[in-house]
Amino acid sequence: MFSMEDRERVLKSLIEQAQADAEIVSAAVVGSTATGGDRWSDIDLTFAVSDATTVEQALTRWTALMREQFDAVVIFDIAVGPTIYRVFLLPGALQVDLSFSPAAQFGPRTPRFRLLFGTAAEHPSPVAPPDGAEIFGYGVHYAMRAYICIERGQLWQAEYLLHGARDYALTFACFNRGLETRYGRGFDLLPADVLATYEATFPSSLTEPELRRAVAIVTTALLDEGEPTIDYVRRLRPMLAEITAPAGH
Repeated sequence: MFSMEDRERVLKSLIEQAQADAEIVSAAVVGSTATGGDRWSDIDLTFAVSDATTVEQALTRWTALMREQFDAVVIFDIAVGPTIYRVFLLPGALQVDLSFSPAAQFGPRTPRFRLLFGTAAEHPSPVAPPDGAEIFGYGVHYAMRAYICIERGQLWQAEYLLHGARDYALTFACFNRGLETRYGRGFDLLPADVLATYEATFPSSLTEPELRRAVAIVTTALLDEGEPTIDYVRRLRPMLAEITAPAGH
């Protein structure tokens, strides 16, 4: 695995090359890079491109640079409006996330943003806050689909959907407590009793009884978590009674 020294060397080199690139007019560190991170943090840099080029052209040039200088592999892209995020993996499993935006749309979308040079717009399309009711609804949906897959005898797909139901239920628990909801970042900060409940939702085997047991627990826990804030939970309980029934009933 990469060392902290490896990460700092790559970060320093990328910043220096961005400063020397006439088509990069602003740059910032974002994510964990902006707040110090820890031993395992990746590198997150975001750039504003000049009006003389396009995001796609800058991305092409910088992808070639990453391959030539760091033997990087592109693993995926994410487009958010005019911004494109490209995720690279370097030898030693160091992940580098580079994003490129038109200069007019460049700026902080989260609090974890530290400008390195250039300027940033004050409000360039901030990320919408999480919607608790939507998170809850997705959890219910995944739990229902998991149950239906068990009924169909599709046990591998049922386990996949059970995993989704658990993730949404834990995310909803984080939302209710004001914890980070993205990428499971708040899960480890949840109270021990909450985590103990969801620990019981991991099936010990890929069998129908185990999957039914796990789906019943995760669905009940999600409904209990939603009771104080989701006004239709009491209407849902009888609809989901078959799903939440203990094994053998």
